[in-house]
This record gives sequence, structure tokens and C-alpha cells, in this order.
Amino acid sequence: MKLRKTSFTKNVIACAILSAGLSSHAGAMEEIVVKGDLGSLPGENVKSVFGFNKSILETPRSVSTISEEMLERFNMTDIDDLVAVAPGTFTQSFFGVAGGLDVRGTPGETYFRGVRRLDNPGNYPTPIGASDRIDVVRGPASPIYGPSKIGGYLNFNPKSSRIEETGQFIPEPTGALSFSTGSWDKSVITAEIGGPGKLGGREFGYDIYGEVENSGSYYDNSAVDQNLLQMSFDMDINDNVRIQFGGMWHDFSGNQIAGWNRLTQDLIDNGTYVTGTAQPLDTDGDGRISHQEFDTDGDGFTNLNPFRFDFINQGANGGELLPGNTDDIGFLEILTGDLSALALENPGIGKISGNNVLVAPEDTLENTVTTLYFDVIVTTDSGWEFKNQLFYEQYDNLNENAYGFSQFHDSWVIEDKLVISKTFPMDNMTASVQISPSIRHTDFEHGDDYTNEYFDRRDLTQRSTALDKRLLSTQIDDDYTEYYVGDYTDLGFAVMGDFVFDNGLSVLLGVRYDTIDVESKQPVDKLLFASSNNFCPVAGCENSEASDDVDGVSWTASLSYEFDNGLIPYITASTQATMIVGQGAEAVTSNITSGGIFDESELQEVGLKGSLLNNALFFGVSLYRQERTDFSAQSIVTNQTTETEGAEVEVRWVVNEKLLLTFGYTNIEVTNLSTEENGRRFSFIGCDDLQGIPCDLLYGGTLGGNISNIASGSRRAGMPENIYSMTGTYDFGNGWTVNGSIVDVDEVASGYSNAVMLPEYTLVNLGVSYQTEDWMVSVSGKNITDEEYFRSNFPNLFGGTIVLPELPRHFNARFQYKF
Repeated sequence: MKLRKTSFTKNVIACAILSAGLSSHAGAMEEIVVKGDLGSLPGENVKSVFGFNKSILETPRSVSTISEEMLERFNMTDIDDLVAVAPGTFTQSFFGVAGGLDVRGTPGETYFRGVRRLDNPGNYPTPIGASDRIDVVRGPASPIYGPSKIGGYLNFNPKSSRIEETGQFIPEPTGALSFSTGSWDKSVITAEIGGPGKLGGREFGYDIYGEVENSGSYYDNSAVDQNLLQMSFDMDINDNVRIQFGGMWHDFSGNQIAGWNRLTQDLIDNGTYVTGTAQPLDTDGDGRISHQEFDTDGDGFTNLNPFRFDFINQGANGGELLPGNTDDIGFLEILTGDLSALALENPGIGKISGNNVLVAPEDTLENTVTTLYFDVIVTTDSGWEFKNQLFYEQYDNLNENAYGFSQFHDSWVIEDKLVISKTFPMDNMTASVQISPSIRHTDFEHGDDYTNEYFDRRDLTQRSTALDKRLLSTQIDDDYTEYYVGDYTDLGFAVMGDFVFDNGLSVLLGVRYDTIDVESKQPVDKLLFASSNNFCPVAGCENSEASDDVDGVSWTASLSYEFDNGLIPYITASTQATMIVGQGAEAVTSNITSGGIFDESELQEVGLKGSLLNNALFFGVSLYRQERTDFSAQSIVTNQTTETEGAEVEVRWVVNEKLLLTFGYTNIEVTNLSTEENGRRFSFIGCDDLQGIPCDLLYGGTLGGNISNIASGSRRAGMPENIYSMTGTYDFGNGWTVNGSIVDVDEVASGYSNAVMLPEYTLVNLGVSYQTEDWMVSVSGKNITDEEYFRSNFPNLFGGTIVLPELPRHFNARFQYKF
């Protein structure tokens, strides 16, 4: 594997040294009885990776698992908290909504009981409180699971009444009630009950979990109201047939948070903000600016949005903006002409705090998602297992932001997957096989509206007014930038084999074939222009509808060897088919026409795992290289091919029955290959990109164009190169426990131009709890040192113009009664 950076090579050497140091202690210390591990050690079988009865230790991939006990002890409330215990993960801000986790530098996916859910990069916060266990798998999903993204995924295992280790139901009913409160009027109530039962003389188990939240927010004009209901049932029909069924209903109401606008380095370093109001455009006096009112000269384009073809294709440096170039004033004057409409009135300088963000009181993000499943598991006397999984999910989403972005989704998916499996014991090996045909159908309707999306017209020191509020497409059901209606059906067939030899050698092989029929159309009468992205202003040039049949092959191959001292080195190679869809699961007509709706991603990974100190200490080290296709529904350049190289280290150590420690390290570099090839990338342009131009001359509109890759080296913005994490918890044995976590993150560029840098930070969380047989009280402080830190917001496109200030020091308290 060719390595690109010296720093990465050094980290490879450091990982090797750490592995050697850990392995040298194998069997060297006295035996420790492993207690108090909170389900953190990888000894249990985890089927969510490849479907076989293999533990994380034996699985030839980089995987972390977070148990319900760990979630509770460390007060993890959303997926962003998982960064502390899952190396290789980090989430750039998707407008403040914790929908999906970035895994290995690319947007990850979410699975529910091993079935892929509808895409959720930022449609709603993914709930984690109803989970029995969360598996973070780095790299593509098993071929059994179908086309997937290469970076990785989260698999959520819902609470269940069946004990995973024994397969038996819990012996008696149990339940819990809890209330959580904290900073900014946090209020969360949960209730859970589960237990065994009998129906017609046959045993069954049930678990029902409910959650209601009505909380305020640190950020101005923001609040969270959500309701969650999850149910799972498990029943033995007879000795050979078992059924599992249930579902989850989640209703969320809140808003997206763009963060600070009018971004400069001075704003990041000192809180210094450029004030001033945009010039009025609401000519009809209805309190909002329509697309037509932005078009002040009637040419079909807005004068406040000067990123046209002349700006993109001409000018200095072969057509791209070179950040820091002192000739930028002349460059802009030549290419865009009169920019007087962008100038602010009464400009000045002020100060803002982290809670002063780009959110208007009427902004809303509403999402209702329903998830259902029904499994039938049949085992034969000859050892074959037939498992049929039926899965359904539907979401209805509305997202409105006064600064000029709105969207909706109404999409659903149904999947039926049959997995036929058997294990064959042999003289010198054990062979396990899986055969799986499947069908998955997705139906979508999606519209969004971002043609006149202006972050900077709003002065954050003042309330939102008609100077910045836009008439949104979702409010009038017209003038959308993009609108797609369609469906796609995937027929797949997969075969996998796991061959474990008595001498320690293991070989895992898998292959899958998919054929997908996809159709999509645009209701042109609902579009502002005749086609998406504003490049087709007249009728006749649009891709109003498109269809295609695409197919592809995915495969994976792994080789591992288990030594007597507990060390397991492995190597994995994989090619994964990927369906390129948008935020609402929509297939874009232009992608279908160009052949870009379906693509392949590749992974090469080597690693070393070990279980030492009589299984009290687990460690894993992995090095990888991957290539994938990345899709952004808001980007003019829709498909971006990225290459990621990285290293991950994970250590979990049960020092004794009272003390648990974990350590994580991530090194990552994401390179945009198409940007590297072209030498430039389209992005919105911030004030610090243009040296010598007063910011107040630009903030009444927006600038956009191609930015040179010289400053960035084509590296993806917003993704820190190095992340260190450590957690620890101590049980005093008398009901009292303490816990803490530290996450240290490198400095990183906010946007692609690298003109604004976000400082490095160290995040410290502390907590204490007291528990009796029936009661538990816990108090936790997050960002206990009150560190000021930021996350880039949609960095490759908007990173030079907006940024999200993160939460200051805050506290939560939880009261729970168990019965």
C-alpha cells in the first residue's frame, strides 16, 4: 500500500511499536477474573459484521461495540458521543443534526438489526437510547447485506427480552422509569418494560421502550420535541421455528443549525463579527423575498449570486481562485462586474457568542420515521438454518430555513432477505456457509430548494426580518431547485464462506451480484428552472426523466491467523457496489443518464488484534486504504471520488473488577481525487478567501467559484488528521461509580480553501453515579473545562462561509427507578 504522507508513515511505525509492546505482555501477568467490563470486551459473538458466529476478536475487520451498560455509564445520548469509544469515527456538522456518523472520513450508514435503513445524513437525530448494543463497523458491509458505502456503518441492536449469550428469555418481568434534566431546560422521560410470557403454551418474550423529550437548546430559537416508541417480540413457535417481530416509531421536531455566518478567522479567534444589514429586496411587502424578487434585472438569474460560467472558467490561475492572492479585487471586477448589490448598509463591528446562530424562530425540521421488521427462523434436524428477514421503513421529512433552504422527503423501503446457513465440522477445519437471495424496493419523492440560499444576509446581532427571510418552495409547493419522484428495485444474490482451520488459520470469502432497475422523473412544472442546479434556464435541455438497469459484483476476502499467545493478524480486501442516492433516498435523473447512479468502492486493510492478560485486555490495530464515490445533493459537482488512508488503534482493558480503561487513536487523510486531477474545486467563497476586500462589500449576497487545490492539497476539509481518546470508569463497590472521557482533536481547516482554521481542542467529560438495588442517580458534566471549539459545517461546499460553535460546559442529571 503506497503511503502518501510522512506523518502517516510515522503513525504506522507507532502502531507497530504499540502492538509489539502489548504482545510482549501476553501471559506475563497473573490471571485476572474479568468482571465489571460493562460488555466492553469482544468475547461475545457479534453477527452484525459478517453474519457468522464470530466474536469481534476473531472478525478480520476493524470493529467496535458499545454496550447498553457503556452507553448508560458514560451518559452517551447521541451518536456524536460515540467518538470517544470508536476510533475511526468523527462527525463534521450536518447543520447541527446528529443523523449519521462519519466513518473513516466519509459519511457512514445506519443499519437496524443488520438491515440498511433509509439514508439519514441530517434528516433527524438518530436515537440511541433504545439500543441494547451499537456496533461500529469500519469498512463496507458484508456482501449478504447488499450495496453499501465503503467507509463503514453503525448497526443498532434494539433492546430484547432474549439473553443473547444463552438464547433464553429473561426469567421474570423487569422495567425501568427515568427522568433526565439538565442545562437549557433539558427534559427527557423514558419508560421500559420487558419479560417472558406464554401464548398457546409456547414461550415468548417482549420488550417495550418509550421516550418523550421536551427540551430547550443552547442555541437561539431552537428546541427539541421528540417521541420514541420501540417494541420487540420474540416467540418460539416450536422447537424448530422461531419468530421475531417489532418496530420503532420516532417523531422529531426541531431545527437545523447553520451556526455562525460571515465567517472570518477573526471571528473564530476573537468573536469579532461584521455587522450591517443587507439591502431590501421584498418589493411586495409580504415579509419574505421570493426568487423573482431576487432577480432584480429580469434576466432569469439573481445579481446577488455571482457564480456564473464566466466566473468559473476564466481568470487568474487558469480559472480558479488562489486564496491569499492580492489581485483578487481586479479578478472579481473583471469577472462579475458591478457587485454593489452585495454591499451591506451601515456596516460595523460587533461581538457574538456561540448561541447567536443562524436560526429564525419559524425554522423547522420535522421528521416522522416508522421502522418495522418480521423475522422467521427455521432450523432443521440436519443443522441447516433458514432465516427470512422482512424489513420496512418510511419517513416523512420537512426542513425549512428562513435564509433560503427548504426540502422535503416522502420515501419508503421494503426489503426481504433470506439467509440459508449451515456449519460443517471436518477433520482439520470447520466450514460455515451462507446463501442469500434478497429483494429491496425503494420508493421516493424528494424536493429541495437552494437556488437563492444566502447565509450572510442575516446580521446575527439582530433578529431575522424581511431583509433575510426567503419565500420557501415548501411553503408554496413551487419553484424547487430539484424535485425527483421515482423508485428502484434491487435483486441480489450472495454467497459467503468462513473456513476455520485447527492450526489457527481462517479464510473468509464472499461474493454478491446485484441488478437494479431504477426510474426517476422531475415534475418540471414545479421547478424554478427547467433543470436542477440552475444550469438549464430554458425548457428542452432538462433531464425530466430517466431510467436504467444497472448491475455489479461485490466481493470480500480475508485471511487471519490466531497464534497461541492470543494475537490475530489479518488482511482484508474488498470491492463494494454502491448505489449513489441523495439525502432523501432519491435517484437523480442526471446521474442515471450519465451512468453515475451505481459505482464501486475498494478497500485494502491489514490489522492485528489481541486478547491478553487472560482476556482482560483487548487491542486492535488497523491500517487501511479505501476509495469511494461520494455524493452531495447540494453540490454542483455531484459525484466526488475520494481516497482515504488511515490508521486506527483501540485498547480496552479491565484492569480489575472495579476499573475499566479504554484508549483510541485515529489517523486519517481523505483526498478528493477528482479535485486533485482538476487542480480546483467549486466552493462558496468566504471573506478571508479574498484578501484586500472589505467583508461588508460581499455579505449582502454570495460568491462562488473554483478554488485552487494548492492550499488544501486536495484534502477533504473539516476532517482532523489525528484524534486521541481515552475513557475510564471506577466502581467503588458500594454503589458509587465515577467515569470520565478525554477526546483530543487536531486543528483543521473549516473550508476547502484553508483560509479559516479551526483550533485544536481537548474535550473533557466527567460523571458520577450512585446505584442501589432499585434506584440510580447520575450526574455528568460535559466539556467540563469549558473549551471553546468548533466543527466545520458541510465543509467542502460551505466551510468558508459558516461554522458551528459547539456547546460550552453543561450538566445533566438522570434519576432512574428499576423494578
